[in-house]
Amino acid sequence: MFGYPTETVYLFVLIISGSLTFFYILLSDVLDGILHVPDHPLFSLQLIFSFFTVFSAGGYLFEKYTSMPSSAIGFLSAGIAFIVVLLLHFFVFIPLRSAEASLHYNETDLEGSVAKVIVPVPTDGFGEILIERTSGAIAKPAKSLQNEEIASGTEVIIIKMESGVATVAKRDPYYLS
Repeated sequence: MFGYPTETVYLFVLIISGSLTFFYILLSDVLDGILHVPDHPLFSLQLIFSFFTVFSAGGYLFEKYTSMPSSAIGFLSAGIAFIVVLLLHFFVFIPLRSAEASLHYNETDLEGSVAKVIVPVPTDGFGEILIERTSGAIAKPAKSLQNEEIASGTEVIIIKMESGVATVAKRDPYYLS
């Protein structure tokens, strides 16, 4: 192929695609920002580079260690690469993408949440509240909305977040809004 033995072509493709995969993983955020690559879940560059890496690795190993015809080796390597890339996509990249999004929150997202006082809030001072979320618990400093003392263990509602400090009010379980 191209005047070179097939084994050599597979090795060159393996080296090039493996290097591109490695550098893309290291610099993916920068490259995505510069190149403005649309985010398509099945046709991402990391999957394409991974496909060529696995395809060429399989092709090289089969050419070197078996006596199968080159066309059969190409189809077998493509099939193996396709299966490996699908597994990589569904069991690595999708969970990583959803995990990255689930840990992020804005302080304005906390407004309206129910929390529990863990350090009592004095009349004109600050206490601490604990907000339980699906991604874990968040502790924030808190002050009372109506300048009243709030005891430890009391459930409160976060009215407003300002500079990392929650302004809270006692939760009335009988009030429906």
